[in-house]
Amino acid sequence: MTPLEALALHPLRSVALADGARVSFRDAGAAPEATHVLLHGIGSASGSWVRQLDAARGQVLRVLAWDAPGYGGSDAVDSDWPRADAYAERLWAWLDALDVQAPVTLVGHSLGALMAARTAAKAPQRVRRLVLLSPAAGYGDAEAAVRDKKLQDRLATLERLGPQGMAQARAAAMLSPGAAPELVEAVRDSMSQVIPAGYTQAARLLAHGQIATDLAQLNCPVAVASGSADTITTPAACQAVAQAAGVAWNDLGPVGHACPLEAPGQVNALLGLH
Repeated sequence: MTPLEALALHPLRSVALADGARVSFRDAGAAPEATHVLLHGIGSASGSWVRQLDAARGQVLRVLAWDAPGYGGSDAVDSDWPRADAYAERLWAWLDALDVQAPVTLVGHSLGALMAARTAAKAPQRVRRLVLLSPAAGYGDAEAAVRDKKLQDRLATLERLGPQGMAQARAAAMLSPGAAPELVEAVRDSMSQVIPAGYTQAARLLAHGQIATDLAQLNCPVAVASGSADTITTPAACQAVAQAAGVAWNDLGPVGHACPLEAPGQVNALLGLH
């Protein structure tokens, strides 16, 4: 079954938060309460976790994969230039709305790693373990000129091509050169559906993010992993994140940036989704 075919087994749900904002998400598993919470990257959505949702079906655990604010059916955060706090607060409010009480394994992919690290730092007692896959470290420590150029280049690409054009141009780069066409199509489909306003907010978060600052505050177990063929968050960059967390880097093998999709066996084993 292709990723897009499998995604039909995990339809979107939506919940209203205490403040009236809505969050859309997908879930799977037979446990009464969430055990794993999955946060996607900047050009993606909850469907990027389809192979992890597949692995949870029928198991005594429960996986939740959200659409970040400004993605899918999730309302955007209020600030035009949000920081990670805004996403962390929205995530805990979402889990409160779902009555999630027990500590969870919190998993962030790419930009989702920035969100996850801040989320864990804000409520460490609610996080059993933090897993960062192909983590984006953020450009908050970079020189202003570098930071501004990274942001403007990303937003200019979106403005010039639009979501569908950007997906057509960039989807293959998210995977290794040998990735199956069905994986490229799944990445392209997800990226083509990004909402420009939400993507712009996320890009501004990335520009000012500083994952190392949050990792320095954490006492929970942390794992950092990525593929050796990742050209977006390179092995060297991910190793630097692992060093900041004081842990070893886990090599997922010759796979690209979209490792939850391209290396589901390795990723699911790391997450405990057997």
